[in-house]
Amino acid sequence: MPLSGEAIRTMNYVDDISVTLRRILTVLPSLTDEERKRVADHIKAADPSYDAVVQAVQGKK
Repeated sequence: MPLSGEAIRTMNYVDDISVTLRRILTVLPSLTDEERKRVADHIKAADPSYDAVVQAVQGKK
């Protein structure tokens, strides 16, 4: 069964997220411990979280 345009666009959004996460991983070594902690806290406070989206996709939310 072919995918709808909406499903394809959504998969492209996931690809965009992956690119962003790779960029974050690339810059992390250049940050101080304090900066890394603040970035980690910011990621943890993000809403919706990546995990929440995965659960929604799996129908668990």
